Amino acid sequence: MAGETSPNRQSVRVRRSPKLSAFVGLSAAVGFFGTLIVTALFPSDPSVGFGALFAYFSLYGITASVALGILLWLGLEARSRKKATAVEMEREQNAS
Repeated sequence: MAGETSPNRQSVRVRRSPKLSAFVGLSAAVGFFGTLIVTALFPSDPSVGFGALFAYFSLYGITASVALGILLWLGLEARSRKKATAVEMEREQNAS
């Protein structure tokens, strides 16, 4: 009976997984403020204006930082799969 498992017992893998939404949100904010700082460091063309210039560069800055954030998330996700541990789970019957 040592090799048998009852129907109420099951082997499961437990791991800590990073949240994708947190990485995307944080990297978008970093891209937004990074683009704002870099755009403000240089003088803007008076015929275009600062707002339009910032909006144009935000398309690239936010997109690039979100892409880097997702790549970082993918790396941490792969690392968390390697560190997963197997545990025995037992189902409990409710007395209700």
